[in-house]
Amino acid sequence: MNFKSLFLAALLVCSLSLSSCHKESEDLNAIAYELCQYIPDHVLLERSKDFMTEDFYAVLDTMFNLPEHEAMDHEWLHYFVTGNGGTIADFTVDTVVVQDETHAVALLTVRQKWEDGSFCPEEDNEKHKLYMEKVGGKWLMSDFDGHKQDCINSIAIWRKEEALRQTISDYLVKEIGSQYSQGDLCVPVLMIVSAEEKGTGQARVWGDFWVFNYKLVGDTLKTVSGGNHSGCFDIAKAAGELQVTRFEQTEDGAGNEASAKRIFADHYDIYQNMHSSEDVREAVRIEQLQQYVQKHDLKVKYYQDYGWDAVEL
Repeated sequence: MNFKSLFLAALLVCSLSLSSCHKESEDLNAIAYELCQYIPDHVLLERSKDFMTEDFYAVLDTMFNLPEHEAMDHEWLHYFVTGNGGTIADFTVDTVVVQDETHAVALLTVRQKWEDGSFCPEEDNEKHKLYMEKVGGKWLMSDFDGHKQDCINSIAIWRKEEALRQTISDYLVKEIGSQYSQGDLCVPVLMIVSAEEKGTGQARVWGDFWVFNYKLVGDTLKTVSGGNHSGCFDIAKAAGELQVTRFEQTEDGAGNEASAKRIFADHYDIYQNMHSSEDVREAVRIEQLQQYVQKHDLKVKYYQDYGWDAVEL
């Protein structure tokens, strides 16, 4: 084969290679655009499972199903790519960067579109990264803007907080709820003002705490007794379990305000705003009663305080 023939053959191979690379790039762009349709926006779609790696879907599913003890604890999660303003995410795949044979990153521009089809101002456009992994011959979403690690961190924090909440709840039921007139069950209400780690396995938790004993009548929890026990818990780990080592409560009567200011200190204003709002307290009470009913599989639809109408859960 002469030089000219070799040169033409090389050009042909190079042309085929470039064509192949171009097609692969086009394919990845199309795949990335399709995957964009399954990015969570306020909700995690069940069908998204088929378009995400198993571990990414699992961590998102865990996060989306965590109970929200205070209003919108995980608000950042529900607004992956849009705000809470009635807009729709419109995706453009700018480019796809191939990292290796099984990993790639799609660089996205996201415009916010109103329901009438018009777009928000251009300065509202956002840049995002969609991470892709090839699993079993199929490209799947493996992360979005690093939210996988965000979720892992949040779940770890939630589990630690849940352990503290359970320790406080157990104490309120056993040590305080037992001092009131008894019902069929005791359900505390925890409104956490602040929590601080004091060392390995140690924590201090300030909060507005309530205890309610209920009698179960049909599908209604009727309040038998209860009361407020605001204050600060000291909690430490002993023999592998968290235990309350001290609970300092606000005083009743004339000494209430002074004791609250002393106990809550820099957290007093937050505590007072929380403690003085019946609407906040009842909203949290409903939310935590719902969680209790679901956890214990109770056929309960209402709760009712003496002299008041029943409240639907």
